[in-house]
Amino acid sequence: MVSHMTVALIAFAALSVVLIGVLLISMHIRHKYEPNLIGALIGALMCFLLLETIPALI
Repeated sequence: MVSHMTVALIAFAALSVVLIGVLLISMHIRHKYEPNLIGALIGALMCFLLLETIPALI
C-alpha cells in the first residue's frame, strides 16, 4: 500500500514539472527567454526532488 505522503510528494513534483513546462512554453511564444529564471526553476525542482521526494520513496 502506498502512503498518502508518497502520493502527495509525487503529485507536487508532477505539478511543478507542469508549471515549469507552462512557463517555458509562454517564454517560447513571446520569444523572451530568461536563462537565470529557467536555471533557478530547474534547480529548485531538482533540490526538492533530491532532498524530499527521493528519501520519502526509499
